[in-house]
Amino acid sequence: MTTAEAARLEELFAGSPLMAIFRGMGMQRSLRLAETAWTLGVDAVEVPLQTEEDERVLRELSSRAAANGRSVGAGTILHPEQVEVARAAGAAYLVSPGLDPRVVEAARAADLPILPGVATPSEVQLAVSLGLVWMKAFPATWLGSGWFRHIRGPFPEVRFVATGGLDATNVVEFLDAGVRVAAVGSALEDASQLDRLAEILRARAPLAH
Repeated sequence: MTTAEAARLEELFAGSPLMAIFRGMGMQRSLRLAETAWTLGVDAVEVPLQTEEDERVLRELSSRAAANGRSVGAGTILHPEQVEVARAAGAAYLVSPGLDPRVVEAARAADLPILPGVATPSEVQLAVSLGLVWMKAFPATWLGSGWFRHIRGPFPEVRFVATGGLDATNVVEFLDAGVRVAAVGSALEDASQLDRLAEILRARAPLAH
């Protein structure tokens, strides 16, 4: 990842330590949750691309986000050919569940920053060797918050976005462990969690700059 690429992700996630992921939620549900996220103060939204409906959702959300100075990313990028689909639909960044150098190369060719998925020191080291600074740690709750405390020792420069099983009950634990951004999904539909998420954003947002 070039300095410019890292700077783009830094800017993307500067306003909030939380991001939202809408996997397979359909158009109306995704639009509703995106508005909830944006109103709450969660600027970064990810739409995993697994169906044609997901592509339509990404296109619509990207259009609405751009009109409000926000960005939407495309997730579950498994193959290089998905990069162009995501770019055409308006994605501002890409997210993969794993680390594939071919996908990283395709993302760079399309001038799209990418968060590859990592879960081991070897994968983190490989990502660093490819010039990457920002990475997705997945599945976060399976790895546990302690993983991040340990991995920061040999890789202090890496910025982690933690995804998988996170909600208002455990995001603080992961943020305290050094996670730069924590991703939530269905928690945005749980009224009992929204107030807690709002509290976390109020307490943590200034630290994100």
